[in-house]
Amino acid sequence: MKWVLGALMTITGNVALATSTSPFDVGNRAQLFVDQVLVRSSEKIAFTLHPAKKHRKNPLVVADKPWEGWRLEIYGSVLYDEEERIFKMWYIGEAPDYFPDYATMYATSKDGITWEKPLVGTIPCAKAEKHNAVAEACLLASVIKDKSEPDPTRRYKMVCWIQRPKPEGGPHTMVSPDGLHWTRLSDQPICRSSDVLTAYYDQARQTYVAFPKLNTLVRGLDRRCFGVSTSRDFLTWTEPLYAFQPDLRDDAGSLARVEEVRPILDVPDDPKLMRTEFYGLGLYPHESCTLAFPWVLTVNNNARYGNHEGPGELQLAVSRDLEHWERPFRIPCVPRGKVGEWDCGFFVTASQAIRVGDEVWLYYGGSNYTHGTPCLYRAEGTGRHTKFTGSIGLATWKLDRFVSADAGASGGSLVTVPLVFSGNRLELNTATRKGGSVTVEMLAPDGTRIARSKQFTGDNLRHTVVWQKSLDLGALRGSPVSLRFQMKKAELYSFAFRE
Repeated sequence: MKWVLGALMTITGNVALATSTSPFDVGNRAQLFVDQVLVRSSEKIAFTLHPAKKHRKNPLVVADKPWEGWRLEIYGSVLYDEEERIFKMWYIGEAPDYFPDYATMYATSKDGITWEKPLVGTIPCAKAEKHNAVAEACLLASVIKDKSEPDPTRRYKMVCWIQRPKPEGGPHTMVSPDGLHWTRLSDQPICRSSDVLTAYYDQARQTYVAFPKLNTLVRGLDRRCFGVSTSRDFLTWTEPLYAFQPDLRDDAGSLARVEEVRPILDVPDDPKLMRTEFYGLGLYPHESCTLAFPWVLTVNNNARYGNHEGPGELQLAVSRDLEHWERPFRIPCVPRGKVGEWDCGFFVTASQAIRVGDEVWLYYGGSNYTHGTPCLYRAEGTGRHTKFTGSIGLATWKLDRFVSADAGASGGSLVTVPLVFSGNRLELNTATRKGGSVTVEMLAPDGTRIARSKQFTGDNLRHTVVWQKSLDLGALRGSPVSLRFQMKKAELYSFAFRE
């Protein structure tokens, strides 16, 4: 029997997304377990965050040019240019003698691992005739290559922060024919923002999305928070709506995060000031949701040179509408290096993670200093070029393997909410251990079993379910069903009804 779906219109910018309320329309898109929207019930199931694997050659990009100064940050983007078949990176260094207000620099790679810094700099520099800096007084360059743009001078688009006093400075847009020669497009800031902002193009919504920093009062303290602003035409942007604000759970975990870096903190704790804030975020547009990698700053005190002291870490967040975000796991999704290692202190990310084959790649900036370390605020005698540095590395996940629903040796089960789908086969991203198995049953809304699968054992990113009896899934498209997964010594990462 066909059901008429109730529809909820979700407005994002000027884009209206029609989504089913119940039964939930999963279409033919892979469904993750980062949130538990689709989980109706579970028994003996644990949900586990799987941190990224850091590349063995990290850090991949280090400050080794005079005009890069003593540290690098990925305050920018990495994309894979399919037309030129190379990876491209926009990042920043810190060398005030060369670029007093910072500069966005450019690097390329054939494999995403070994990077070159071609001397294609397009801005003047009195101390270096040739360099790789392409945008002056510009950082946080979220770069998009728009192959559908009819104007070749606007093939590349950038959302960035311009390091100039108001009214010229702030969040702006720029355009370029080649990613090297940039012209400012916006004549005034595109939205309100304190300083940090990141952006990407949401292909599914056909809209540009930016996340500006919005300082606001939370639990009696002024804090760094983030909102979301969207644009259909890259010219007019919506008023930001708050999306990321710390909560009581964040604050309760502050001391535990501080203790991880105790040996490198520059000032003692002040319990009255200890708190959690958001410093920025990277994004990954998944086919069924949007993942974010918030840069979490834990403040333990005011720093000696102003600002705040404390460590950073990268966490994982998920949203289905870009406005309401969940963070079930308040632990690092990219492991912190041991004290003294290159990425033990503070973390930032590229504006967007990218899919490379059957992996998701997130480039991140790491440092062996914390947010209030004197080397950030004074050059002489603080360890620049010697003890302290910031570099760029790579963290990766196998496709969709961010969070799993796990069952142990005694077995467990998980039942989804009622779903409707548009594919004609069921695909699982799953792995079993020795003696383990995964079986799935298809249920009618009243719980009656429609079909049961054969057992699966092994490790497969896209296992096609084989049913015990012949089943025409295509005939059930648009009809509400639930899935019951019965697992033993197994991890289930996602499921999808594929064409």
